[in-house]
Amino acid sequence: MASPDTVLSSQPTPAKSKVLPPLINIKPVNWFFDFNRAMSLWPVTFGLACCAIEMMAVSMARFDIARFGAEVFRPSIRQADLMMVTGTVSKKMAPSVVRLYEQMPAPKYVLACGNCAISGGPFKFDGQYGIVEGVDKLIPVDVYVPGCPPRPEAILEGVFTIQEKILGFRFWPKAEEIPSDGPLAIQS
Repeated sequence: MASPDTVLSSQPTPAKSKVLPPLINIKPVNWFFDFNRAMSLWPVTFGLACCAIEMMAVSMARFDIARFGAEVFRPSIRQADLMMVTGTVSKKMAPSVVRLYEQMPAPKYVLACGNCAISGGPFKFDGQYGIVEGVDKLIPVDVYVPGCPPRPEAILEGVFTIQEKILGFRFWPKAEEIPSDGPLAIQS
């Protein structure tokens, strides 16, 4: 018989982490470190469901995340500074997600990819008991990338947004929007 201390609770425990301020707070030095940090993000190889296939597609030649400084997918969480939560987080997997987040060195960033990681996706319904309805209930999320599954371009845009959060400005140009009167406009 298990003791009451070992019984799993129905609600996962959120992560507890604290980042200390820098020892040397000189603005040009901090900007230099932030720029280098933003242009060399190391994501962890951490795929939970079908969105992980899109994460893999981002690293292939067509989209080539290496051009934007996030090439090195690390096999160890202790070498990574970006966690892409791609897919459904079950309550059974939740303690592992929190443990991996807590083992990441600071500063660390989290990108939630796909509707399942953001809100539970199609698995969110009355009476469901096995899915965490949003990874933000477990760990702090910096950027949300919606979609089921999100396109590789959307994941790249999420990486650009994290780089923008680190630097304070957008380094890469934005894609031009298609004008409403262009060749692809819907004729009424």
